[in-house]
Amino acid sequence: MTNNSQAVPAIAIAGVNLSLGHGAARVHILKDIDLHIGTGEAIGLVGPSGSGKSTLLMVMAGLERADTGTVAVAGKNLSNLDEDALARFRGRHIGIVFQSFHLIPTMTALENVAVPLELAGVADASVRASEELAAVGLSERLDHYPAELSGGEQQRVAVARALAPDPAIVVADEPTGNLDEDTGKQIIDLLFAGHTRRKTTLVLVTHDATLAARCARVVRLRSGRVDGVSAS
Repeated sequence: MTNNSQAVPAIAIAGVNLSLGHGAARVHILKDIDLHIGTGEAIGLVGPSGSGKSTLLMVMAGLERADTGTVAVAGKNLSNLDEDALARFRGRHIGIVFQSFHLIPTMTALENVAVPLELAGVADASVRASEELAAVGLSERLDHYPAELSGGEQQRVAVARALAPDPAIVVADEPTGNLDEDTGKQIIDLLFAGHTRRKTTLVLVTHDATLAARCARVVRLRSGRVDGVSAS
């Protein structure tokens, strides 16, 4: 496996196993995962449904804790952080884009982007949020609520929210899954533009082989294991 030349990988996963559920319903999702992602890389995570792609992404983002192994992000071992410290670390270092947007329905587009910045202690949160929304083409929609926005516009808000704290790492879980083809392409173009401009590390879960091919490397998962890594 090719490692980035950076001394500290953006994400280093070693010997990770994760099971979900309880008792007889407990399922071994991730099995002995080893993966290094270099700083500034764009990685596509692909594989059949149920192969563990989304779960692996959640482990990288600190939203799921591994049963065994280590997960280090930006040189920090996530298992050493309690929930509060992990939330603070994630807020500063990791931007997350989900398939289903996860916007707060009672907040405007501006508020959805500004609130995480305020929680992170950013003094000019509203100004920064406004700039990020303008960058994704929503300068005329700042005061609109999610229900007043199309699916593509909601995902643009989600992208702005993910990028606003200027995270070193952006992870995206099927970000075009609920969008039509043209709108999905616009969202992906925004993510890759942010990746190029900000030199972020981008990890993208997708079923779309064409989309994965835009990444520098493609990691294939099958039955919870890394089934291959290739340059695209």
